[in-house]
Amino acid sequence: MLVMEMERTLVLNSSYQPINVINWRRAITMLFLNKVEVIEEYDREVRSVSLSLRVPSVLRVINFIPEKRIRKRLKLTRTNVFIRDRYRCQYCGKEFPASELTLDHVIPLTRGGDHSWENLVTACKGCNNRKGARTPSEAGMKLLREPRVPSYFVGSNFLIDPAYIPQTWRVYLCLQGAK
Repeated sequence: MLVMEMERTLVLNSSYQPINVINWRRAITMLFLNKVEVIEEYDREVRSVSLSLRVPSVLRVINFIPEKRIRKRLKLTRTNVFIRDRYRCQYCGKEFPASELTLDHVIPLTRGGDHSWENLVTACKGCNNRKGARTPSEAGMKLLREPRVPSYFVGSNFLIDPAYIPQTWRVYLCLQGAK
């Protein structure tokens, strides 16, 4: 069975605090380097000529990583802005697939705006074109909510799309519906 590229692995500190989300290839590498132990697995397997291994869903690092070594600043990426805004255009309120969304600078760069969490929102292509290089008020448009640095798990540097939280992660992320 082939493992899809989307398989992600939750990494916990030795204290069971979530610290990262990595791809399944990196998870298997860390496992073979004896840096982690497997806590939960997916049903999927990866195979080589002489080995068959279930894909790790949750890993726990063996040696505690002090908080000061864990990146504190959440990366400002297109995907993270989409996740923060729940794939919803912040002007018209409609939900779209990522391929139909753009990032909009609330205060345009040409008008002194910056490339920051507080100035970027998710916008559909139509609303972004309509707004152009103007502020929302100049364009006669209103934001659903003011953009902010998103909240995320303390000590982590990642956001998790609520649409993709495997059941095996829920107990470690303290979410409802934990097994």
